[in-house]
Formats: sequence, structure tokens, C-alpha cells
Amino acid sequence: MDQSAADGWIQLEYAKKLFASAGQNFDELAQAAKQPGFKAVPLTGVQASVSFDNDIRKHSSKNVIGILPGSERPDEYVLYAAHWDHLGHCEAAPDGDDICNGAVDNATGVASLVALAKANSEAGPAPRSQVFLAVTAEESGLLGSAYYGDHPVFPLAQTVGGVNIDALQPVGPSRNVVVVGKGKSELDGFLERALTTQGRVASDEPTPEKGFYYRSDHFSFAKHGVPMIYFEGGEDLVEGGTEAGKAAAEDYTENRYHGPKDEYSDDWDWSGILQNEQLYYLVGRSLAESDAWPNWVEGDEFRAIRDRSRAQAK
Repeated sequence: MDQSAADGWIQLEYAKKLFASAGQNFDELAQAAKQPGFKAVPLTGVQASVSFDNDIRKHSSKNVIGILPGSERPDEYVLYAAHWDHLGHCEAAPDGDDICNGAVDNATGVASLVALAKANSEAGPAPRSQVFLAVTAEESGLLGSAYYGDHPVFPLAQTVGGVNIDALQPVGPSRNVVVVGKGKSELDGFLERALTTQGRVASDEPTPEKGFYYRSDHFSFAKHGVPMIYFEGGEDLVEGGTEAGKAAAEDYTENRYHGPKDEYSDDWDWSGILQNEQLYYLVGRSLAESDAWPNWVEGDEFRAIRDRSRAQAK
């Protein structure tokens, strides 16, 4: 259990500036930290102000797991993940509605998970096993996926990688997808090949400062070395381009995200969601049919963990 009073992340460029402001060289200290006996170095003159307001309650919840056993290498696992929880009662809307249904975030992801399980079942077993994991308590701090990472049902050293599905927007088809954490792992290659079948491209996330890579369930697996790819429909919409896409994203964030108006509507346009569902299928299925073991790129923060776990597995 992490007993830190506060955890946080900062982009590399700004971390180096922060260290420099305290008279320290980030690169030199990063190398020194890799040696036995290294001790924390104070950043003299640097201060941070942090405060918390917490409400604590205890309750029990469950992760839900399904598996399609592999036909040739059943002890190698490809993982599909989506979180089934949401916030329950929340701050009421002006009309008094205080139920956060989470229709987009993340009933769409759970529906996708079920559809992927059905499609793979109908296609027949792949050489590798495919695991479909609906995790709980993502909105409470990735608790369900973190629990699975600490108590895996299937060995993480034998988990090839997978996809995380979180909040699919019903705004129509797009010319691109946004990859949260683009360039971190070799799974990008699997996505690129799938995208060519649709004539689409992968884009960097437009707001990396919001730290989305560390705010969804793929992070819990990354911390244990398992490469997971997380991508969403992009903002370059077929109908309306980037202007329409940005407007739709802002509208959702301001009016429905984590609020009682994230509700299902018969007016939803499912075509873009189906586009992305096909990508999830192609990425996961190609992983399950290959003998590749994708890794994090050289120098990535999770690379060493993966290297150790794979070495132990071998």
C-alpha cells in the first residue's frame, strides 16, 4: 500500500525546470537514483501547497472476469478491460436529478467489452487466451484494477498486453483516434496496422497536461509492466471536422462528464463507436493470434518492470 501523503505527475520538461530552480540537474540525479544506496535529495527553496477534503466510507464491490481459453497457448493471455462503476448519487442538476448514470463513462465501455467477448467467441478460439475484465471502483481511484494488479487471476508475466476501453463518445465517425500515452509501447504498431484497414490515423492526446494516462485502468496494469493501449475516437469528425469535434468534446465535459446528465439517448450516433469497436477487436485479436510479446519502448518508465517479469517467466 502506498503511504504517500500525496502522489502526482509532472511532464519531463517541467520536471527538469523544477529541479534546475533548486540548483539540481535532473538527468544527473536520475542516473544516480539507479545506483544502490541513493538517497532523496531535497529541492531547496521549492515549496508545494497541498490540501485534501475526504469523505470515507466502506463497502464491498466486485470485479467481473470472463475468459475465452486459447487453442494453442492457453497460458498466454490478452486482456480487455473496462470499468463498470460510476459515482452513484452526485451533485444534483437544476431539475433535481442527482443520479450519475455514467452512460458514456463507462456503460459504453462495458457494452463494448460484452460485444468483443461475443465477437471473439463467434470467431472461435484464438491461439492465446482472451480475458474480459470489468473492473469496479475506477472512479474511486482505480481500486478494482489496482486490486487485480496486486492479486491477478492470470499471471501478469504471462499477460501479453491488451486494450482499455473508457468512455466512447456517440458523436459519429472520425478520421483519427486519440491515443492516450502514444509512443510508450510497441502496441502502437498493432493499432497502426488496424487503422490502415479503416483509412484512419493515430493522434497524440490534445491535453496531456490533464494526466489522463494516469487516470484510467490501463495504468494499474502498466505499473506491473503489462503494456495496455488506451485510445478514443478523435476530434477530426467526418461531419464537421475538428471544429465540430472540439465542440462536442467541450459540450460533454461541461454538461455531462461526471454529472447526472450523462444519460443514454435514442438520438445517439453509434457509427463512430462501431468504428472504434472494430479497432479494439482487430488489436486484441491480432495480439491473441500472434506470438509477439510487445514491450514498452526503450527508456519508458515501465520497461524495466516488464523486462524483469518476462525474464522470470522464461
